[in-house]
Amino acid sequence: MTGAAYALGVGAALWRRALLEIARVRGGLLPTIIAPIIFLLGTAGQFDRLSDLSDFPTSSYLAWILPLSCLQGAGFAGGAVGANLARDIEQGWFDRLLTSPAPRPLLLLGPVLAAMTRALLPTTVILTAGLVLGVSLTGDLYGLLALYVAAVGFAVVAALWGMTLALWARSQQVGPLIQNGVFLAVFLSTAYTPEVLLQGWLATFAPYNPTTYVLELARQATVAGIEPSWANTWPGLLALAGMGLLWGLVALRLLRRFSR
Repeated sequence: MTGAAYALGVGAALWRRALLEIARVRGGLLPTIIAPIIFLLGTAGQFDRLSDLSDFPTSSYLAWILPLSCLQGAGFAGGAVGANLARDIEQGWFDRLLTSPAPRPLLLLGPVLAAMTRALLPTTVILTAGLVLGVSLTGDLYGLLALYVAAVGFAVVAALWGMTLALWARSQQVGPLIQNGVFLAVFLSTAYTPEVLLQGWLATFAPYNPTTYVLELARQATVAGIEPSWANTWPGLLALAGMGLLWGLVALRLLRRFSR
């Protein structure tokens, strides 16, 4: 077996193992779906009149908040990969992987691939719920693709963030911190209102939060005031690449320290 084929086999095996949790714990993905849908319904009902403001880019607040809920579900699904890694470290399973000849980056690649796959379910279910509630897809196929790219990319970032914390703490007690990181990344952005309507410290902080641009990428699917275009796409892709590179490098550095 060539080195490339071996690496591919190891990555695929770890990907399948991470996905087995869905079959073994059938309710494992429910929180990634139910919590964002509850948030979607509660927030849209409470702040629906915000869409009446003259600077709001859409007449439907539900359309504005739906991509946010999709990113939440995907982020929670990705963060769960980090929590699972913490469990494997505590139970000694990860030590067995470290004794194998598998290249160290593959120990992270498999779970990241699983996070990308897991993110598809909550994103699809939440999007379907929004469509049933009356949201329209304004961006056609381009916008829909942008939404899924944003969701899957955000799941990758959340997975790398979660695995970084797991390798640092080596304990399942880090689980709440993983989820809180996803919450903060989303809420300290243009989560509720467009940038032009933000005030105070959040108006200053949100433009520097990469998640703001990921949300703009995703909102090309449902917000009529955000036209599907490369100009509204590349900042989100760059933000995802930057966050993924940052946490990926930190995770790899901690993994090298872990195996010493």
